[in-house]
Amino acid sequence: MAFSRTKKGTRSVFAFIRELGETARTLWWAFFDWLAQVEWRQLIIICLLIILVAAPLRMGEQASMFMLVSIGLKVLAGGKRRAETEARVATEQADTETLERRLVEAQMAALQAQVEPHFLFNTLALIGQLIETDPPQAAKIHTHLIDYLRATLPQMRAKGNGTLGRQIEMSRAYLAIMQARMKERLAVSIDVTPDLLSASFPPMMLQTLIENAIKHGLEPKIEGGRIDIRASASSTAAGNVLQVEVQDDGVGFDLHAGDGLGLNNVRERLRLLYGARAQLILEAPHDGGARAIVRLPFTPDIFAGSKP
Repeated sequence: MAFSRTKKGTRSVFAFIRELGETARTLWWAFFDWLAQVEWRQLIIICLLIILVAAPLRMGEQASMFMLVSIGLKVLAGGKRRAETEARVATEQADTETLERRLVEAQMAALQAQVEPHFLFNTLALIGQLIETDPPQAAKIHTHLIDYLRATLPQMRAKGNGTLGRQIEMSRAYLAIMQARMKERLAVSIDVTPDLLSASFPPMMLQTLIENAIKHGLEPKIEGGRIDIRASASSTAAGNVLQVEVQDDGVGFDLHAGDGLGLNNVRERLRLLYGARAQLILEAPHDGGARAIVRLPFTPDIFAGSKP
């Protein structure tokens, strides 16, 4: 009888924890949606009032952190909301033979705007923790986060393709943050010559491959590992080809293949942007890990000339 009561009590605790988690998740997304809709002036006024109220209570640091998080999320939420609105409008209006292309452009805009809130939240939480234990490292990560947002936000608003240089810039900042979180478990090498930086390359595609390599290749590996990013160009009978590779020495190809959503998204975007002229290739190197290769066309004048 006592064991039965204990078992029921344990189930009740687990049920309470699940309900608490669901409530927290609901409140989080409600707050995120509110930030997407509230006007900037109102948000600033609310933040200032919170700081004024918190100051006598000696909670100024917490109030300042709330303001920082709110402003950062407001930027992301606003971009995500605009992208979703554009996607909805395009879906309603696309009734011609260009339906597929207009829909994918709207979906791509939404994808570009989806800087995961938990990534930003975890990074800000890490900064808050390091402020007390390692202030120089906190300042360094704060700088990397600003660099990441500075590289990412313009691409959320842009239409069409970006350049490989922009994608590399954003990826460097993202990987710097991940290295601060994973420490010696993550090593990075980027080998892209300056004359390739102006080549056209779809926004967020390189980061999708990097995130996939970290999540499914290196994070499951206790000692972590290495990511190598390379780019090269060649001339074929069909025209000039740009090849961009993301290789890791993680747990292997099988786990990568199990993550179909991100890679299928890359394939679909390549098909709709370039047709049969572009492709995503997955390989399993002999020495372990996985390699993702994107091949796509580029025009000689972009390849030879302007800055990214």
